[in-house]
Amino acid sequence: MRGFLASSIGVTCAAALALPLTPPALAAPAKPVPTTEAATAARPAPHAGTPTTTVTDQRATEPYAPGSTQSLPLQPLTRDRATPTGPAEQGLPRRAVRHFSLVGVVWDDPGAELHGRVQVRTRAAGSGAWSGWQDVETHHADHAADPDTPESTSGRVRGATAPLWVGDSDGVELRVRAEPRSAEADPGQHRADTRDLSAAPPLPSGLRLELVDPGEGDAPPGTAADGPRTGGLTTETTAAAEASAVNANLAPLGATEIAALNRAETEREFFALNGGELAGQQPGQQQAGPYIGPRPRITTRRGWGADEGLRERGFRYTKKVRAAFVHHTASGNNYRCSQVPSLIRSIYRYHVESMGWRDIGYNFLIDKCGKIYEGRAGGVARPVLGAHTLGFNNNSMGIAVLGSYGATKPSKAAVRAVARLTAWKLGLYRMNPKGKTYLKSAGGNLYRKGKKVRLNVISGHRDGFKTECPGRKLYGKLGSARSKAARYQGR
Repeated sequence: MRGFLASSIGVTCAAALALPLTPPALAAPAKPVPTTEAATAARPAPHAGTPTTTVTDQRATEPYAPGSTQSLPLQPLTRDRATPTGPAEQGLPRRAVRHFSLVGVVWDDPGAELHGRVQVRTRAAGSGAWSGWQDVETHHADHAADPDTPESTSGRVRGATAPLWVGDSDGVELRVRAEPRSAEADPGQHRADTRDLSAAPPLPSGLRLELVDPGEGDAPPGTAADGPRTGGLTTETTAAAEASAVNANLAPLGATEIAALNRAETEREFFALNGGELAGQQPGQQQAGPYIGPRPRITTRRGWGADEGLRERGFRYTKKVRAAFVHHTASGNNYRCSQVPSLIRSIYRYHVESMGWRDIGYNFLIDKCGKIYEGRAGGVARPVLGAHTLGFNNNSMGIAVLGSYGATKPSKAAVRAVARLTAWKLGLYRMNPKGKTYLKSAGGNLYRKGKKVRLNVISGHRDGFKTECPGRKLYGKLGSARSKAARYQGR
């Protein structure tokens, strides 16, 4: 597929940047990603206890910020029952904190696994009511950049649990318990009175609780996030313009949505992006219609309020899109569709600031109402290199359905959205959603590095890596998604 001719906005909306016609294999040197600790130091958390200000007062006294992360080191909770290498239980006693909506736990070594159970309780900011204990998904290393890539070897990457959405909260309590692998495999063995903690593997070093506040998305008029009214571009303004410019062939610069197209409009777009040719078509041969689904409506990064100053500058691409891997975010199902922009901003901040990635890992995200969102920056029609399926990020895309689908059925709207998105995006690269393809493994726990693996064009995460993702219930719907996507393509 030929590259797009893209332009970018200047401060006065009159200046423009000319972006390369062909995506570079690697972006220009990236700026350092701000560390979570630095973000925490900028706004110290209050001491444990009850806040002395109301929600409104507290927010009014703080300077505007498009989100923040509190990073709190864990403390030993079981000094009397420690493993030979350290405490078998760590956590934080109940405490008041600044507002947050998403939680996760990180540790120093991204190659280390957390064998145990992570549970959290939170206090609702509005009512002051404490939740019950909620489990946090501990095995999340399979959502990551491929081994030996610039992103995975940056020195910033940390081990991490999946993020958990808890809604607007101002209090937290956490416990992390080491457990034998047999207890992890059988949740019925999670009983404090029968566990042999001395037989459990040690907890990873450097455990920290991450509390993510997604912010309000759009900065109030006159704040720094708007950029200067005169003079040069700010870094964030330039990054936002670049993120929008790579979609300029599909939507106006600065658009919050990429509009849906009908089949005829999508076919015209396909030929425009491919120089008016179909693969294998002979000169003078009668033009045939491509197998491609109508382009669905997609909310852009600007639409969900991405702070483009967080991610690394520039974009990274793979050669084409031969497969789509479907995931769930394992972040829980207790969200309203109106909260999704905040949820995505939280996951984005967790991936970048807490886990040390260059950008959000997924190429697209879908909510339970069936709305589709742009993920990693670089252009929704382009082959953007993601960090979603360890070992198989090259020549693929990652689609995350927001929620947890091990025991909960995904909505019909979400499954339909997976089908519509794949019918269009895979169609741009002439792939049959019901077909098979070969991808070369970059290394993982199912396939050795260099092995060519035959996969469904629409696969679940567990097809490329030994994992529960995308959950049993969502995985069971992928056959339906394949059939629908093929019909949308006109097959």
